[in-house]
Amino acid sequence: MVATHYVKSRDAYIAYQVIGDGPHTLIFVPGFVSNLEYMWEEPNFNRQLIRLGSFCRLICFDKVGTGLSDRNHSVQTLEDRIEDVLAVMNAVGVDRTVLLGFSEGSPMSVLFAATHPQRISALVLYGSFAKGSHSEDYPWALKPYQFENWIENIPNIWTNPGIDLDYWAPSMANDERFRLWWQKFIHLSASPGAAMELIRMYQQIDVRAILPTIQVPTLVLHRKHDRATLVEGGRYLAQRIPNAKYVELAGQDHMWWTDKEGDIVAEIEEFLTGVRSIMDIDRVLATVLFTDIVNSTIRAVTLGDAQWSRLLENHHHLIRREIDRFRGREVKTTGDGFLVLFDGPSRAIRCAAAIQEAVNTLGVEVRAGLHTGECVIGGEDISGVAVHIAARVLGQAKANEIVVSSTVKDLVVGSGIQFEDRGLHQLKGVDGEWRLFVVANNDK
Repeated sequence: MVATHYVKSRDAYIAYQVIGDGPHTLIFVPGFVSNLEYMWEEPNFNRQLIRLGSFCRLICFDKVGTGLSDRNHSVQTLEDRIEDVLAVMNAVGVDRTVLLGFSEGSPMSVLFAATHPQRISALVLYGSFAKGSHSEDYPWALKPYQFENWIENIPNIWTNPGIDLDYWAPSMANDERFRLWWQKFIHLSASPGAAMELIRMYQQIDVRAILPTIQVPTLVLHRKHDRATLVEGGRYLAQRIPNAKYVELAGQDHMWWTDKEGDIVAEIEEFLTGVRSIMDIDRVLATVLFTDIVNSTIRAVTLGDAQWSRLLENHHHLIRREIDRFRGREVKTTGDGFLVLFDGPSRAIRCAAAIQEAVNTLGVEVRAGLHTGECVIGGEDISGVAVHIAARVLGQAKANEIVVSSTVKDLVVGSGIQFEDRGLHQLKGVDGEWRLFVVANNDK
């Protein structure tokens, strides 16, 4: 866990973290709401922060009224927030910094760059806007009734996990793990009342007049089909900030950390350093474990959304506990299941058995499928035929069964794990016949 520090600014304490020790200092100015410590619990967010910290000294902070900073304050003005950032810079000992303004953090970053150019070495804006509300000369912002609808819907958003992800991150809307993380993230980031006050403040933002005065090198990034801040807002900024570089990226997500290809951080790295790192791609022999809940659709319908979400949260917690215990690497969740890598097949089998025993206490049955083979690892994701085979092996498993390929069985000779022959099978999309085995004893 990265250490959280505090500095007093005016009459409030600001929480901040420092990551990495690269030649450039970069301050991430968050958007709507944030929580310094819980952001690290999301693997995509974690990965992108680490990548930024690989070529920068990255500073993250929570705005007053959000996250780990003082909460008992009214919404701050843009000038107040500039004072807060200056306090963090002084506490860390930073004379000049790059500002990375995300979404609602962009207008403050623009004002900071215009009023304190001696403290800013470069400006990066992502998913940005210059004006919060709709007008004839800025027609792509929200209209008054849309703001009111948003405000009225905040209690519903805070109650139901991920109902707004079609808006903020369409690519993650069907990822149950991400939905549960997002709900807890916003709970830990701000209260519904504070969120409503922030939205009301957005309506008043207008930094259009100062855009031509910005003299620092500026990079503007925007996804072409961003639903939260329309791409015209990014184009507008780039056209009016002198000599700004504009990069339009594919995709719909407003959240920058869901960028699985790493294009956003790569663009920032190239802008600041002149080079673009290639994402590490490696091939390793590993045991791939897939799990899922048996009859999950029926259970979800029977329990209803709220109870099903709570069940999944408990299910995920128990499984992650066992993954850590058996030194596995969680790659991702698949809604009601997990994809995990192990460097040893015996530990993978024992982890699967422990997972089944743990989640049985929740009244659910989990099946598991394993295969050992060469995997292609790129960043935080994996691919390759071995992953495909393991997924097909899972498809042959019944409730509370652990089914493995013959490769796995052959590699655990002497482990004491016993198997029952399940016979030869055709695995969809895989050539040849595959002999599968069911684990006969769960020797944990």
